[in-house]
Amino acid sequence: MSAQPRPDVSAPGSATRAGSDRAGSAQAPEARLLTEAVTRLRRALRSSIRTDYPWETLPMAQVELLQVLGEHSPARISDLAARRRLAPSTVSGLIGQMISAGLVARDVDAADRRASVVTLTDEGREKLAAWTMAHERRIDAALGALDDDAREAIGNALPALFQLAENLGGEAGEGTPER
Repeated sequence: MSAQPRPDVSAPGSATRAGSDRAGSAQAPEARLLTEAVTRLRRALRSSIRTDYPWETLPMAQVELLQVLGEHSPARISDLAARRRLAPSTVSGLIGQMISAGLVARDVDAADRRASVVTLTDEGREKLAAWTMAHERRIDAALGALDDDAREAIGNALPALFQLAENLGGEAGEGTPER
């Protein structure tokens, strides 16, 4: 991964912005810098998984469905689609691929025998656990390279970041995890 220049975040509130006469503009320095930071983090995480698991080819959309099923299983396709904000036909296609890969299974909904639900298989649980552990190891190593003040700042920011995710329309019940 090539080194990219780090934006000056020493005083984000004091940075000048274009169109400063528009209160709440999308050009607010904090919004722009947070967007850039989140984008870089997601990109780094996606590429770093290949470092720990070079054979890993699971698409991010499937990983996200495994994550939802890890927390809310069994689930109907329509529920998965609503939680991920995807079209039911898209989720159905992804689930079909995941069934073929042995990661999930489709069963009859016990509450409504006309409907079907999707559950994680043992292989799906193992794949999700390995994927999660690989990311946690990568993040833990990156955090370990930071100084104490930076690690503390990130730890202190976590509740606000979870709240921000909720404000952006995160899934119901996706609030701050219990510690």
